[in-house]
Parts: sequence; C-alpha cells; structure tokens
Amino acid sequence: MNFTVVNSDRESAARTGKIKTDHGEINTPVFIPVGTLATVKGLFHKELTEDAKAQIILGNTYHLYLRPGTDIIQKAGGLHKFSSWNKPVLTDSGGYQVFSLAAKRKLTPEGYYFQSHIDGSRHFFSPEKVVDIQRIIGADITMALDECTPGDATYEYARDSLKLTQQWLERGLAHFRLSRSLYGYEQTFFPIVQGCTYPDLRKQAAEHAASLDAEGYAIGGLSVGEPAEVMYQMIETVHPYLPEDKPRYLMGVGTPANILEGIARGIDMFDCVMPTRNGRNGMLFTREGIVNIKNKKWADDLSPVDAQGTSFVDGTYSRAYLRHLFTAREMLASQIASLHNLAFYLQLVKEAADHIENGDFTPWKKQMIKRLETRL
Repeated sequence: MNFTVVNSDRESAARTGKIKTDHGEINTPVFIPVGTLATVKGLFHKELTEDAKAQIILGNTYHLYLRPGTDIIQKAGGLHKFSSWNKPVLTDSGGYQVFSLAAKRKLTPEGYYFQSHIDGSRHFFSPEKVVDIQRIIGADITMALDECTPGDATYEYARDSLKLTQQWLERGLAHFRLSRSLYGYEQTFFPIVQGCTYPDLRKQAAEHAASLDAEGYAIGGLSVGEPAEVMYQMIETVHPYLPEDKPRYLMGVGTPANILEGIARGIDMFDCVMPTRNGRNGMLFTREGIVNIKNKKWADDLSPVDAQGTSFVDGTYSRAYLRHLFTAREMLASQIASLHNLAFYLQLVKEAADHIENGDFTPWKKQMIKRLETRL
C-alpha cells in the first residue's frame, strides 16, 4: 500500500490524498460502507459502485470467521472472489466484539475466549490468529487485535487495557511481518490507537503505534458513549504523534457532522453502519437536515427525497412515495433509504475534498454542519 498527500487545508488539519492498493486506488477522505458479512445490507455491488460511488468496503473478521467460515473463504480464493467484489476491502480485527460481547467473552494476556452469538460455540482469538484469519479473508487493509474500552471506563481499567492492546499489537505485527499473503497481492496492517478518553493514554498509544512504522494507523474506542466534543479532543490529542505521510482511519464514526469534524482534524478514512442501519429504520440524511421519513408530515410531500442533494435518489423518488413504502413495509423502502444515505455520505466526503482543494473547506464545513444537524 502507498499513500500520498495531495492537498492540505490552510486553516485546519484537513487534507486529501490517494491510497494505492493492488485492488485499486482510493481517494481520501473516504467513507467506507460496512459490509459485515461480505455484503452491504440490501444493496448490489453495482449500486454501491455506480450509484453510491463506493471505493472500498469493510468486512468483519469476527462475523466472517463464524459464518461462512475461513475454510469456505479460502476455498473461494479470498473474500474478493467469494463475494465478487473487485475493489479494495478493509477488515477489522474482532476487537470491537470484545467490547460488544462483554457477557460472552473472557480476556487473557494470550487473547480472548468468546462464545458465538450464533450457536454458543466457544472460540479463541489471539493476535496471531486474527492475522491468520485476515490473511485468509484476503483484505487489502487489516487491523491489529485490540480491546475497545467503553467510553466511561475508569482510568485504571483504560490503562491496563491499553497495556494489553499494545502487547497484542506487537505480537500481531511481528506475526504479520513473518507471514505472507495467500493470493498473490499485497496486504497491509494497521495498529489501532486506544486509550479511552484519557489524553495521556491516547498520547502514549499514538507514540507507541507510530514507533512501529506501520503503513497506516487506526483510531479506535471512540463514539462508544462519550460526548462528541470529547471524541474530537482525543483525535486532536493523537494528531501530532501519528506520521503525516500515513493514512489515519477513525473507526466506527459516525454522523455526517462527526465526519466533517474528523476531516478537519486530519482523519482520512471513516466507516460506520449509520447510513444503512438508520436508513432501514426510516432516517434519511440530506443537505437540508435529517428526515424521519415515517412521519405523517411527509405523506403528501411530492418533492424529492433530498431537493438540494446529488445522490441517485434525488428527482427519482418523492418523500411521499418513500414514506408509502415504509408504511406498507415494502423491502424497496429499506433499499432506497440505505442507498440514498450511502450516496449522501460518499458525496459529502467528495465535496469536502473539493473544498480542501479549493481552499475554502473551513467556512464550508461550518455552514454545512449547521444544516446537517437540523431535524426537519
């Protein structure tokens, strides 16, 4: 993988860049649609690439390991061939499941034991095993095993958790560098910077990760219950310690406003389930603000879903029609809403890149965020 900074904003840490992988080039800043089980729910690849303009998707190591399983993925020749996706893929490491499956896991210095949410079967992830699983999946960008601490963790817990994450990182990176890709193309490995909401721990984590000379760096453990301003503070805390010539990936974030604030603080890559998950529940993101399309007020509104936007939906489907589909519980409702939201997110980061290039990103961001956070 190769990363090049193309443009930098004069008033903030925002920048544009290009990530080159063996499955294609990625223009940054980039939003990564979440395809947990080798699919972005309800959407065809053609819709993702042609309508939403997705450059890369995310797969989930924990879920793919459990189902369909690494044997089938390896037999297919990796996730790209198994899912017929020919663009870049990023996989997380399963670390978030350490956080979200608290009742079904046990942490140890060696790794963590957990029970499958599917059938209760018992499994073990070590830093080395997670590297091996991601080698089999064949993702272009892979992640280190970490523990994601809750946003309200005590300092003592966060300190001990970070120590464990750093030990796992060193083991995982050593194993990654000794192992090889299975399918004839290069893969890369990102450390994950943890440290909860404590600036000194975040600084320590960023310095440690940067010392390992990886090809990119992820920032994890944010947007897990802490206030947005605290999240922004943590991004600002680690910014000076992460190499400027490497991409920075903010994991699991967030709202459109969160993403613009992240870009302003030097983040290059984002992922979040919000566009599709919220879309399936009737929440639409538009340039005018947030729309709950299930509300009765839209029942006779024949205007486009996003009158000022540029996604494929605009001018094609009205708010009244989409509300009708949700009311009738038609599958098409979730498909349209999910694709609209993804197209909106991807257009938003593309527009941010244009404003960085034009030199007016900061004033554009300020007026844009006011609109994005309005509830219509």
